[in-house]
Amino acid sequence: MFKRRKKEQMSGSERVRAARRRSQSGIYPADINIKGVALLTAVFVMLLTTLILCVKRVIRPVNAAGEINTESTVDIANEKLKKHISIDEVDITGMKMAEAKSAIKRVYPWKMKLHIDDNDSLELSNILDKKLDKLLGEIYSDIDKANTHYDISFDDGDIEEMVNEAKKKWDIPPQNGSISGFNKETKSFTYTHESDGFLIDENRLKGDLKSFTDRKDFQADILVVRNEAKPSVTEVSAKEKYKVIGTFTTKTTDNKDRNTNISLASEALDGLIIKPGEEFSFNNTTGNRTEERGYRPAGAYVNGVLSEEPGGGVCQVSSTLYNAVIFAGLTTTERHAHSYEPTYVTPGEDAMVSYDGYAGPDMKFVNTCDTAIAIRAVLTGQTLTCSIIGIPILEDGVSIEMESKKIADLDPPAPEYIEDKSLKRGKEVVISEAKKGSRWATTYIVKKNGSIIKEEPFHNSTYRGKPAKIKVNSQSETTSTSKSSVETSVGDTGGVKSDESLSKKNTETTLESTVEKIPTSDVLKNEVSKTEESVKQKESVEETVEKLTTEAATVEETVPKPED
Repeated sequence: MFKRRKKEQMSGSERVRAARRRSQSGIYPADINIKGVALLTAVFVMLLTTLILCVKRVIRPVNAAGEINTESTVDIANEKLKKHISIDEVDITGMKMAEAKSAIKRVYPWKMKLHIDDNDSLELSNILDKKLDKLLGEIYSDIDKANTHYDISFDDGDIEEMVNEAKKKWDIPPQNGSISGFNKETKSFTYTHESDGFLIDENRLKGDLKSFTDRKDFQADILVVRNEAKPSVTEVSAKEKYKVIGTFTTKTTDNKDRNTNISLASEALDGLIIKPGEEFSFNNTTGNRTEERGYRPAGAYVNGVLSEEPGGGVCQVSSTLYNAVIFAGLTTTERHAHSYEPTYVTPGEDAMVSYDGYAGPDMKFVNTCDTAIAIRAVLTGQTLTCSIIGIPILEDGVSIEMESKKIADLDPPAPEYIEDKSLKRGKEVVISEAKKGSRWATTYIVKKNGSIIKEEPFHNSTYRGKPAKIKVNSQSETTSTSKSSVETSVGDTGGVKSDESLSKKNTETTLESTVEKIPTSDVLKNEVSKTEESVKQKESVEETVEKLTTEAATVEETVPKPED
């Protein structure tokens, strides 16, 4: 009470000094709500605790797929099995996971071997070990749902895995007589001689493995029988069976450089041997199409723009080969449509390629035959023919076709205008008409003796449209008149200067004669205004000249260079 009364009796300056002392000390006991701070702290602690509990609950040991995380695995591995469970004849009740696995392995040790003779044997991979890890993981991860008894069994997949190990070690496939090389001078193929092979008796080995694993005899040493295998194609029969199984022909233009590129790419392909299972790549086979390698600049589209590029025209080779591959019955693995509709093949049946030495759109296919195949690519005059040489894949009377149909027209781009001052003002001359883009659907058709036995969608191809190219003289009569006026003004620049000087002189004379007679400045204002207008007229003339000069330069820059 005394303090409050004393505070009320303090003067204004004393209260200011007291406030300054409190500010310097930073202590305002009266302003601090102790209960509020305590309440907020308690709420924060409770929220933090709840968040931690939620996070722990989210990170559970087992996910939806039944996989367990590292922390959970440690817990499971250290947990003793409280439920009564046995695996075959082994009771694993009360054991940890590692103890259970050791107990089973003591009863069923793995030492399974295969041998062909005393000096050639194979120790099989321990499949039992992997099966036990999986089985025990399932049991210990959810003990409540686990059964009380399990049997160790090997399925067909396990048996196949062991047989494949034996095949990898001992199988020597027979070698068929096959096409093996090409003599570019004589334009003839060479063939390899057939050779016998040795193959294990798979069925017998599968039966033996099944018998021993069913008896839980994992220490068996099984004899593997290997038989001699004869080739299905001899060298003599190969020479008789090999023939053209797919071919296609296109016509080239009379462009010498383009035909040079087509010839170089064809020579790179001609006589190429592709082994069974091997994938062919057009880009890897022909390499980078550069001038150093003899390729000539010719018409090619770069980012949708026609330009002279080394190797222009090689897409005709890839497209021709693509058709031959399809007709042979082989499987393509990569194919791309051109930017614009091709002229040498039906749209939808082309194969665009591009290569910078590292990557690019390619044309690829796989040899799915049991024997090697070869490519022939020959340019004669303006006729390009690509063929696949091999033993027929398709049955007698069976053929493959492609059928492509346009399914949509696409609007062409906006016209391209080319300024031409030689034309009359406002005149337009169409150099080339606009061409619509298109979308094509290609169908894969299989026929037997001329009748369709299979028909399915193959692929879709989209091609861009081309803009109309129009020559114009966009200069208007007003612009022309303005230009003439500017030229006249520029020719009479000296006159402008004389008029300006005369105007200034007259202004000075008028001012001197009227200073004493007229108390106001009306005349002076009029003369000054005339002078300003004269200066503005000069500036306007200079700006007009500069503007016309800039427009002329802009027109020259916008005229595109001629395209080949």
